[in-house]
Amino acid sequence: MDADEDDFPEWADRIKANVAGEVRRRRKEMGWSAQDLADRCEELGHPIPRNVIANMESGRRANLPLVDVMALAAALETYPVCLIFPVGYVEQTQELPFQDLIPTWDALRRFTGEQEMPMYDAGLVPDFEHHASLVQTALAALDEEERARFAAKTATSRAQQEEAERKRTKYADQAISAKYTLRQLRRELREDGATPPHLPPALGDVDPPDEEPDTTPEERV
Repeated sequence: MDADEDDFPEWADRIKANVAGEVRRRRKEMGWSAQDLADRCEELGHPIPRNVIANMESGRRANLPLVDVMALAAALETYPVCLIFPVGYVEQTQELPFQDLIPTWDALRRFTGEQEMPMYDAGLVPDFEHHASLVQTALAALDEEERARFAAKTATSRAQQEEAERKRTKYADQAISAKYTLRQLRRELREDGATPPHLPPALGDVDPPDEEPDTTPEERV
């Protein structure tokens, strides 16, 4: 037996219901009243009155601005995407109007870009992820290089010293390789008009001295 079309909430209503339900669940989990949540939102600089929160949780609120979702998530110490797609609390949801219901976990992963979608442009996110990975690799290599250098200085035998020097050289090469790739990636980002992420002090030598860090080509003219 087919259910009436009215039995299925509109996409926007479904998303608002997801957020409202998760806000209410999370608020109660933290032992907060609606006023407590309103007070916390005000502390964060984006006031949301208690009655607005109550109307949202009861489904009487017509609109749900993105900025409210962001403030509510911060107040409830969670991520905005976890309010929109409450994994484990809502089994299925929609990504867009007129689409079939899918597992909420799948919708969340596509929303965050963890699950790639054909023909979707991820912008510079993959480049920034690669940048973060290279920074982590370079810092770890530098740390291991320093450990090996100390081991070489404190070695009690020639064999121990040679082994420590071998490790130091290996990690030094890894750091150099990661730094070189980082330099190339940051140059490409600037050429595309983007601003590369900030570098930690230990990697301050990655950017060439003749190139101002974290500026676009237009800003350097």
